[in-house]
Amino acid sequence: MRYLLAIFAGILLSSNITNAQKPVQQSTSEIYHSLEKLNFLGTALYIAAHPDDENTRLISYLSNKTKARTGYLSLTRGDGGQNLIGPELRELLGVLRTQELLAARRVDGGEQFFSRANDFGYSKHPDETLKIWNKEKVLGDVVWAIRNFKPDVIINRFDHRSPGTTHGHHTSSAMLSFEAFDLANDKNAYSKQLELTETWQPQRLFFNTSWWFYGSQEKFDKADKSKMVNLDIGTYYPTLGKSNNEIAALASSQHLCQGFGRLSQRGSENEYIELLKGDMPKNAKDLFEGIDTSWSRVNGGKAVGEILYAIEKGFDFTKPSKHLPQLIEAYELLQKVDDPYWKAIKSLELRNIILNIGGLYLEASAETAFSNPGGKVKVKIEALNRSSSDIVLESISISNSDKTLQPSIALNNNEKQNFEIDLEIPETTDYTSPYWLKEKGSLGMYNVDNQKLIGKPETPRAFIAEFELDFNGKSVVFEKPVIYHYAKPDKGELFQPFEILPEATASFSDKVLIFADGKSKKIPVTVKANADNIKGSLQLKHSKGWTVDVESKPFEIANKGDEQTLIFTLTPPADEDESYISPIVKLNGKEITKELVRIEYDHVPTQSVLLPSEAKVVRLNIKKSGEHIGYIVGAGDEVPESLRQIGYIVHIIEPSTIAKGSLDKYDAVVVGIRAYNVLDELKFKQRYLFDYVEKGGNLVVQYNTAGRWGEQFENLAPYPITLSRDRVTDENSEVEIVAKKNSLVNYPNKIDTSDFNGWVQERGLYFPNEWSKEFTPILSMSDKGEPSKEGSLLIAPYGKGNYIYTGLSFFRELPAGVPGAYKLFANMLSVEKNVKPTKLN
Repeated sequence: MRYLLAIFAGILLSSNITNAQKPVQQSTSEIYHSLEKLNFLGTALYIAAHPDDENTRLISYLSNKTKARTGYLSLTRGDGGQNLIGPELRELLGVLRTQELLAARRVDGGEQFFSRANDFGYSKHPDETLKIWNKEKVLGDVVWAIRNFKPDVIINRFDHRSPGTTHGHHTSSAMLSFEAFDLANDKNAYSKQLELTETWQPQRLFFNTSWWFYGSQEKFDKADKSKMVNLDIGTYYPTLGKSNNEIAALASSQHLCQGFGRLSQRGSENEYIELLKGDMPKNAKDLFEGIDTSWSRVNGGKAVGEILYAIEKGFDFTKPSKHLPQLIEAYELLQKVDDPYWKAIKSLELRNIILNIGGLYLEASAETAFSNPGGKVKVKIEALNRSSSDIVLESISISNSDKTLQPSIALNNNEKQNFEIDLEIPETTDYTSPYWLKEKGSLGMYNVDNQKLIGKPETPRAFIAEFELDFNGKSVVFEKPVIYHYAKPDKGELFQPFEILPEATASFSDKVLIFADGKSKKIPVTVKANADNIKGSLQLKHSKGWTVDVESKPFEIANKGDEQTLIFTLTPPADEDESYISPIVKLNGKEITKELVRIEYDHVPTQSVLLPSEAKVVRLNIKKSGEHIGYIVGAGDEVPESLRQIGYIVHIIEPSTIAKGSLDKYDAVVVGIRAYNVLDELKFKQRYLFDYVEKGGNLVVQYNTAGRWGEQFENLAPYPITLSRDRVTDENSEVEIVAKKNSLVNYPNKIDTSDFNGWVQERGLYFPNEWSKEFTPILSMSDKGEPSKEGSLLIAPYGKGNYIYTGLSFFRELPAGVPGAYKLFANMLSVEKNVKPTKLN
């Protein structure tokens, strides 16, 4: 019984019904497409390492052409990447990329799963990856996913046989999948899981190969393909009005923070799948050949299938609701089948078809976007039947609540019925926040102890409305999450999650506070009210050596959504020191130490993330010259604010405003990360940047990715320079200063190797690997077992000024409060100008 309950809970909570997206109203052709999928009982699981690794063409093909239940297991949430559309990095980026993956699956028809692995950044070898990830735990997560999803076929995105040739995360995902294929059916492997699930043996394991893995199309053409399945994934779906590749392009375009928006494609296209384990299909164009994917594979399913196959064959596109009696009959029979897995899966699919085919609209919308434990909120209920079928709304209830309505009212054709429920939120209700961020994790792993949560894309919603409908004496219960449904004049109708939040949260405007001298600083702490009429106190927690003017201050806020800022005066110790401060909200006998971060973009549902509220404080003896810095923002980083922390006045420069002489007022100009990748106009302004350097300015260009312009940007620097994919991923790797007398490591701060202690995630990326004689390399570094790389920091005199190119990850180090990174960046901005101008060509 416990296993059966776990299966039902897992299916319902991992289903691809979004929690707060506009309800899908399917056309009759889309309903028919869903009916075809209902009648296919086969499962495929695609496995890779990151968001964007998945082959949306193949996932869409399996889901929409083959009609299989298709899932994507991404071992990480992409926390270690960059963000092209906003400031979110690390944990917050992982939340955003999770939602983008869910958005992609809503398009291609797949489902989404994860392991507890944390994307700690680029890794060059699976040995490193699996050590940092904790191989046993991540392997167990893959086994857990297989045992619960029960795939007939598994497809790896990457090759397990080529360690060290690509991203270590990529190869590791394939290696773990290869091992888990057999372990999932071993009762002695991860036996604790079997209290909640059961063993499972997939039939086939494939590798999604292509010419890219062979090095060239010519080599791939000559390769032995006797163990390969060849699929034409360019098929067209008349019922959807789209080709498979068009759907796939739209799905991958949901990865906006990675810049994956792309044109749709049409026409025939081959996809190759190499068999790794299991028997080779006799039909080399059918992954499921020889596997029973009919209703006959389910004990008791034959009778269900007879009804559903008949509906599919004789489907009425003009009056689909006439099939409701047969669908209800099939649903009744399905509840009697002896197969918990397929019973849960197909019951959910069938309920959705019944809703759509009957034109049924069921909604439970809270009057506000959020409430608090112990709070109350009105929930507006809407029920509408847009068919001529006889349907009675028997009852409405909300999970985790004792509130139930029993209207027992007929839902007449197109007559809307409205109700209200006064929902009381239990004091024990958990706050809404990503479950994997609830406890502090490690560099490579998120800490999740609840086995039932592992793998799920999101935290299950606390409140689900249950609508019991009667269809001529046969009862079916439909579930809808409680949402917040509203409108904005400039955006129209909107839906977002209904959330449970603390009564108040507190946050710092700056996550890193640099004390460049012994002077005190005023520290603003903002208390945000998430309830009406709150009254409490705020304490500022700090470490020994740091002092605060007053330990706590009272606050009182009348209205939910309002804020109050309290000012504390913090004095640093005399010597250099790194520490943290955190606010403690004391309210109604509770101590709240969380801050609320909202992630809001149009392409994903609004996310509320509760994180430990803290700020890093650094007492740092740092020197600098100059005052006014011009900053051209690239792909979203927090460097400008970091520079303000050490006393610079930072001016944001729009590329469109750059003209002859417009930069002369700045003591230095900084180009943000990936600026040349994302700002097309910038490359046409290069001559003005070079003019600025010629006249005595310091220009600092941070890293750009190689090969992203369609062709290498030849005018990146005043002298020849070639970007590469060279990087040093070990943040603790040894650094040698090779130009010890250069101004960059001597003025105004003396830089030594200790300044590279405490760096986070990596040293740097996309270093130049070729440069002209005018450049001087400053540093040398490498990952273990690799030759030294000297392209992380280059400087060249040009005219009276200096051009500096750096691939060092300042965009990570400065927001993390790394003292040495601040000193080195101050030196780049303050570097001494040339005494003897360089003759220009």
